[in-house]
Amino acid sequence: MSPRRLADLVDHTALRPKTTPADVERLCREAVEHGFAAVCVNPVHVRRAAAGVAGTPVAVATVVSFPLGAHTHEQKAREAVEGLDMGATEVDMVARLDALRGGRWDVLEREVAAVVRAVDGSARVKVILETAALKPHAILRAGRVAAGAGADFLKTSTGFHPAGGATPAAVALLREAGGPGIGVKASGGIRTCEEALRMVAAGATRIGTSRGLALARCGEPLPVPRGASRGPTDA
Repeated sequence: MSPRRLADLVDHTALRPKTTPADVERLCREAVEHGFAAVCVNPVHVRRAAAGVAGTPVAVATVVSFPLGAHTHEQKAREAVEGLDMGATEVDMVARLDALRGGRWDVLEREVAAVVRAVDGSARVKVILETAALKPHAILRAGRVAAGAGADFLKTSTGFHPAGGATPAAVALLREAGGPGIGVKASGGIRTCEEALRMVAAGATRIGTSRGLALARCGEPLPVPRGASRGPTDA
């Protein structure tokens, strides 16, 4: 069933280092109450998050090599598996930004493929490409390489890079790169209903934000995501 509310697309997120167990428990209660797609937490909080949403449709996402992406592909694969062992069903891995900026597409392909193989179909893999730090041609190429290596989602940003977060233009490029069968997650700096709806109109099928409660109150009809198809990547 295609999503009808903006809340259906929200990855309710708490990734700051100062996040406490109580914050995670609250995050989970809010996600269940509002029917968000997922909660997204650092690895140290995955077990608590999995317990907090147990028995509900809310997924548990964790991050890999966050926020710098400066791990080897072997380390990223191990971190992804550990996240699954603790209860995650989605992993948001940060790609190596030096490789993306340097056009080393073999590095990106290798690390995405390593994580995809490691989770072996037990989790959706979202690849964070830090699009604000890339030129449009690099966003397109990176998206195509990541999708070709088996990514389930292409994601704009960590939200921690000084260059900035998500933009509708970057989302549209990722949608073009991935085609209709790949999810696109807009993340980084999305705080209002208007901002989120612009991302969806550009092709986003997930919205990563720490302001999920604000988006849960959006009353606007959900636009049809540009270039996206109904399928397993839709919430």
